[in-house]
Amino acid sequence: MNENDGTVYLVGSGPGDPELLTVRARELLEDADVVLHDKLPGPEIIGAIPPEKREDVGKRAGGERTDQEYTNDRLVELAREGNRVVRLKGGDPFVFGRGGEEMEHLAAHGIEFEVVPGLPSPVAGPGVAGIPLTHREWVSSVSFVTGHEDPDKPESTVDWAALAATGGTIVVLMGVGKLPEYTAALREAGMAPDTPVALIERATWPDQRVAVGTLADIVSVRDEAEIEPPAVTVIGEVVATRERVLEQLAGGEP
Repeated sequence: MNENDGTVYLVGSGPGDPELLTVRARELLEDADVVLHDKLPGPEIIGAIPPEKREDVGKRAGGERTDQEYTNDRLVELAREGNRVVRLKGGDPFVFGRGGEEMEHLAAHGIEFEVVPGLPSPVAGPGVAGIPLTHREWVSSVSFVTGHEDPDKPESTVDWAALAATGGTIVVLMGVGKLPEYTAALREAGMAPDTPVALIERATWPDQRVAVGTLADIVSVRDEAEIEPPAVTVIGEVVATRERVLEQLAGGEP
């Protein structure tokens, strides 16, 4: 480690609402020399960073995206120049955020780094939609799954049949596009077609939307509502809690 090197901060921004940033994350964004970000931190958070300090290393229009190898090398390059570098990620950097890969790369190159956890979107998304991930009357376990695996993997490592057999709540990140495939896999594995499902688009953002259906019809619900990424999918009996609460509120019940 060179004493002239800077430091890299792997920072989770939470689900997107700037008020849900941690105190540490806000301090680092204010003091950073450079911020490498993707699209998931949310427009208000990204917009508050001076344009001359930020670099977009996420997806762009037309499906173009920055290679992870470039991002890894860019972090090392900027740190070697003596910068305070914030790698800003949506949610938490270690929950489907490739933070582990970046941490290993920095360590291999002798770059000092700090991990700043953020509120994970698979927890925050259901919460702001009125869906508890656990409920004593319904479930006592939660499974977090990615709906978008590494395309270079020879086959999926998600065992949907095992998830169906385990029960509990299933939360899928980045799963809007693959929704037909994994809902069909869960039904084929024996999960009841009338199992409640919710899609939470842009959770905590100003334009947040929620669409609710069942394992049998959620694909048509998605299409009719035109739900788009980023969105969190919640599968399980806890989803029904949202409707019960909304009905009670509408009826003025305590």
